[in-house]
Amino acid sequence: MTQATQTQTTTGLAPTFTHLVSKEGGVKYPLKALHVCEETFSPLEVAYDYDAIRAQVSRATIEAGPNSIWRYKAFLPVNSENPIDVGTGMTPLVKSTRLARRLGLKNLYIKNDAVNMPTLSFKDRVVSVALTRAKELGFTTVSCASTGNLANSTAAIAAHAGLDCCVFIPSDLEAGKVLGTLIYNPTVMAVKGNYDQVNRLCCEVGNTYGWGFVNINLRPYYSEGSKTLGFEVAEQLGWKLPDHVVAPLASGSLYTKIYKGFQEFVKTGLVEDKAVRFSGAQAEGCSPIASAFKEGRDFVTPVKPNTIAKSIAIGNPADGYYALDIARKTNGNIESVTDAEIVEGIKLLAETEGIFTETAGGTTVAVLKKLVEAGKIDPEETTVVYITGNGLKTQEAVQEYIGQPLTIEPKLDSFERALERSRTLDRLDWQQVLV
Repeated sequence: MTQATQTQTTTGLAPTFTHLVSKEGGVKYPLKALHVCEETFSPLEVAYDYDAIRAQVSRATIEAGPNSIWRYKAFLPVNSENPIDVGTGMTPLVKSTRLARRLGLKNLYIKNDAVNMPTLSFKDRVVSVALTRAKELGFTTVSCASTGNLANSTAAIAAHAGLDCCVFIPSDLEAGKVLGTLIYNPTVMAVKGNYDQVNRLCCEVGNTYGWGFVNINLRPYYSEGSKTLGFEVAEQLGWKLPDHVVAPLASGSLYTKIYKGFQEFVKTGLVEDKAVRFSGAQAEGCSPIASAFKEGRDFVTPVKPNTIAKSIAIGNPADGYYALDIARKTNGNIESVTDAEIVEGIKLLAETEGIFTETAGGTTVAVLKKLVEAGKIDPEETTVVYITGNGLKTQEAVQEYIGQPLTIEPKLDSFERALERSRTLDRLDWQQVLV
């Protein structure tokens, strides 16, 4: 495990990303492993030459590209001719029928990253970009602070890329996410604390060992991968923007980058500009952004997480302020739901659309339902709900609420008795709903 040297590879095309810039004050920085402005203490993000992008891309060139996030390479902060491509991206945009009917919506779509490659969450997008950039910058050891999905992705894609990997997770993480990291044979540090404590430790480790932490010193590059969720939706809608999006909020990065992705497609002439409303979803047990939104604050007060939705349980969200700004200026909303509503959201999506999502997706569906019931989503709007992870990773959240199989003898009469019993239970359930 060695400290990084600052090196880059180049392609025949002129690079489209030019420098890092602070979100507050516009202070410019070189394209190194940096993430915080030394003058304003605000996050750094990647700046692009949009004229250069416009000269390189068109709808046709994108459509002719690989069936992965790398069809949008001109919009991503990498120079390599051979970025790490494990088939990440181009996940289904499902036109909802039964869920839409249940909620009274006419134009509902589900962006389903529960089937993303290789580890069944949207984190595969950001890690593919971050580790490609890490290799360009000379890192040989990569790491992350994670609530589970990011650890899965970092370990898997590091294995594919031949990078040493050491990841940090809270010690109370769901079993599926722990197994889904260990299988790739990284070093896994289970920290006795919540995500925010894990993240603070990782900052110290990064400063001491010089590793490439995808969501710390590589964060400006890493976060750009989330833009591809915006790019894909616009392309899959026939090169049009939706009217309304509903997405989960953890750090706030995903939410803000989908917005940035839409804006970049507008800037480069790939889609027509239009107003898109942005609504965000949090669990009540960790809802610092939702609380700030409801109370009219422009600052986020950190909280201690206490929710089953561990994948979005970030008590001190780095991009919370920017998520608030986007929700307000787009006439969107930020709502929170209880753990019980999250479980119902998971079940509702599964039984209507056949999509098994983890707790972050259950939160998003539950908030979608809540917004519809409050009259905050127009039934005629083209609404896209983002499902960011697979339910197989968080089975503990629902296993007490989905019943048991009917055990029978290998005889027809045993089957028939069980079938009648099942139908009777179904009728009783419906009677309770009607009452």
